[in-house]
Amino acid sequence: MTFRPLLCLSLTLLFTLPAQASSQLALDKGCYNCHGEPPRRNTPGMAQLASDYARYRGQADAPQRLTDKLREGSLFAHIAAHERLSQEECITLMRWIIEGAK
Repeated sequence: MTFRPLLCLSLTLLFTLPAQASSQLALDKGCYNCHGEPPRRNTPGMAQLASDYARYRGQADAPQRLTDKLREGSLFAHIAAHERLSQEECITLMRWIIEGAK
C-alpha cells in the first residue's frame, strides 16, 4: 500500500470516529428519548438543535460556554437528564451538536 491511500484512510477514520462516538454517547445517555424523531412534547429534535446551534461553529469556547449554561439550568429549565451529564460528556455532546449532530 502506498503512503497516500494509507494517509487518506487514517484521516477518514480520525474524523469519523469522534462523530460516531458522540452519536453513540447521545444514544447511551438517552438524549433521543426526548430529542429523537418525533421529539417528545415541545422539545426540539436533534436536527433542530443542530440547526439552532450551527451559529456557534468555529467558536472554540462555545461547547464549554453552552455546557455551563445547560448544566446549571439557565439554557433551559432545570432538566434532570441534562444535569446528570458529566462535564466531559456534555462538552462532547455540545461539540457534536454544533457540528451538525451527524
